Amino acid sequence: MQKNILVIYYSQTGQLTDIVKNVAQPFEAKKDEYNVTYYNIQMKKDFPFPWSSDVFFNAFPESYLQIPSEILPPSEEVLNKKYDLIIFGYQVWYLTPSIPIISFLKSGYAEQILKDTPVVTISGTRNMWMFSQEKLKVYLKDMKAKLVGNIALVDRHDNYTSVLTVVRWMIGGKKEKSGLLPAAGVSDEEINGAGKYGEIIERHLKNNDLDTLQPDLVKNGAVEIRAFLVRVEKVGNKIFTIWSNLIIKKKEKRPLLIKFFKVYLMAAIWIISPIVLVLHLLTTPIFWFKRKRQREYLQGINLK
Repeated sequence: MQKNILVIYYSQTGQLTDIVKNVAQPFEAKKDEYNVTYYNIQMKKDFPFPWSSDVFFNAFPESYLQIPSEILPPSEEVLNKKYDLIIFGYQVWYLTPSIPIISFLKSGYAEQILKDTPVVTISGTRNMWMFSQEKLKVYLKDMKAKLVGNIALVDRHDNYTSVLTVVRWMIGGKKEKSGLLPAAGVSDEEINGAGKYGEIIERHLKNNDLDTLQPDLVKNGAVEIRAFLVRVEKVGNKIFTIWSNLIIKKKEKRPLLIKFFKVYLMAAIWIISPIVLVLHLLTTPIFWFKRKRQREYLQGINLK
């Protein structure tokens, strides 16, 4: 009897589409054993790509505060089928699952689809996804979905190079290598090689052994944790909480506050972030064991 696999995703650039489809390929290759369905989340009013600078920064408060927009309903085929496994691909916007993903999770359709079903989450991001995943874990737990695996594919370049390349890509629409800057996003090699994770997932599903899936994924490079970026994310979440609430509450001053936030964010990336890095390096011997425990937790799938 065929097992039903659902692949849920939202992708502006197409990068995440390529990732989830490569992960699903081992299931596609065994059509006698698996029936694979794709659900591309669609917004009633979609976001542009490439972004304009104004629209990109204006999306910040709703994104961070997880305020949904309206989505188009999933098809009856998606809604009325029981799945043996869901592969859930998502982007991170402002240290939070993207507005389209949040909109799906808060739509009412999500619980109908996800409840009592094993889920493997997959993110394709610049490099900071850890606490976004923590937020997603809460949604999945509340819907009684069973998180059995997580894959986090990131831009492997240093933090500052990836800032330059992602801005060029998101706002300028240019992903390719140019001048001194490398190509933006997850490397083609990792995207094309994502099928290896699908093979691991398929093997565990076939053997009814999803409880041991995540350690196998981690062993094969599915989740890298950079302690410095964990620290940056913690600071970023505190700052974003203040800014997002201020902008939402002061509606009449929103355009001006968005401009101030944009300037602050650039200053934080290029001035505050290096200071955080120096402090992180200086305190490494003191917090080595704490950071080791933190790394092991963030590589896992449990929720504190």
